[in-house]
Order: sequence, then structure tokens, then C-alpha cells
Amino acid sequence: MTGKTLTRADLADAIHRDVGVSRQELAQLVEAVLDMISDTLVKGETVKLSSFGSFQLRDKNGRVGRNPKTGEEVPIDPRRVLVFKPSQVLKERIDTALSK
Repeated sequence: MTGKTLTRADLADAIHRDVGVSRQELAQLVEAVLDMISDTLVKGETVKLSSFGSFQLRDKNGRVGRNPKTGEEVPIDPRRVLVFKPSQVLKERIDTALSK
């Protein structure tokens, strides 16, 4: 693993190399797509990207946790978490790349 993080600018540059549209327009397009995904999730809806995976919100119940340092019990409030489930196509692609 290289530790490199993929950024919005990286996405725009990669598309620019493949398509040839201006970087500024692509930056706006990437921003619009990410905004649409965010807005959909805020509404509580699932986002499915074919051959990539799905993002969905999951409700977690409150529970009692434990501070590992002190051993003290601490209540953990109920919350909503974002979960990503990769598609089978993505899993296979990653497995193939890692096995080389």
C-alpha cells in the first residue's frame, strides 16, 4: 500500500487526461457529482453506483462501551453511520490486482 490519497483534483486530472475537457469544467463536474451523492445520503436514501458499490446509512443502537485506558463504562448514544458495500465486480477487481 502506498498511502496515497485520491483527491478531487486527482479525479478531475484523470478525467482530463482521458476526455480532454478543461480542468475547471471537470472540477465543477466532480464537485456536482459529490454534492449529489451527499445530498442523497442526507435525505436518508441509498446511493448505488453500478459495478462500484453502494453507500447507505445505518442506524446503530445506543450501548454501553468501556474506556480501554481506565476500564470505566461509558454510554454510547444511538447514531447514524455511513456504510459502503463494494460490488462483486469491485471486489473481484481488487482481489485480482492484489494477487499479482
